[in-house]
Amino acid sequence: MKLALYQGPAISGATEETFACVSTQLTAAAAAGATMLVMPELFLPGYNQPALHDRLSQPRGGDWETRLAGMARAAGCGLTIGWAEREGETVYNAATAFGADGGVLGHYRKIQLFGPMEQASFAPGDAFCTFELGGVKAALLICYDVEFAPHVRALAEQGVSLVLVPTANAVGFDHVQRAIVPGRAAELGITIVYANYCGLEAGLSFGGLSLIADPLGQPMVSAGRGEALLVADLGVNDDLPKPSLSTQLADYREL
Repeated sequence: MKLALYQGPAISGATEETFACVSTQLTAAAAAGATMLVMPELFLPGYNQPALHDRLSQPRGGDWETRLAGMARAAGCGLTIGWAEREGETVYNAATAFGADGGVLGHYRKIQLFGPMEQASFAPGDAFCTFELGGVKAALLICYDVEFAPHVRALAEQGVSLVLVPTANAVGFDHVQRAIVPGRAAELGITIVYANYCGLEAGLSFGGLSLIADPLGQPMVSAGRGEALLVADLGVNDDLPKPSLSTQLADYREL
């Protein structure tokens, strides 16, 4: 199975430019043979846009979800993307995984809200989301969630071996991409796809450095600071000697 991630600049508002970017990247990912493309957090309507989160947020089954599903179906490639979801008077920082047929594989609401902007704009989620992708058990987390070891461990204990993470990580927090994400992958023997923004949005500078970390904590592919579409073949590690993978879940002794 091949997985792709897109690292690019935030596009403010749910504009035709936003949807054109999604369509272009889906087409390119499909041409590279990817089963799933992962895009950043709150790609609709942009991350550092609290006024737009409230004004433009949409319910499940709305125009955004319908259009994104259609794009995935047209490209023949799955899509995982972050967006602002409204349910009644409540707004969530959410992500949805669509299959290559446009069907919803999973929908997730961010549990760990980061900083004053997110905490003022969104309500926290209260449940994990798992689903099958390419014969493996996968899950969604969003940005700050993956920095909490208990969340990732809980997923691994449920048999998850692939975690897809739309993110919006700023400059100054490079340790997340360089150390935390690879460490989470290695300690639990899982693959993590971490799709960040790059560039500047409303005064916030994003750090880029998106990556796909393999079960040994090594980056299968990684980006620099600029726009990039990365594709990795998970099958290249099929012949890894199994003793080299972490056995923490089996060996852990609780005191």
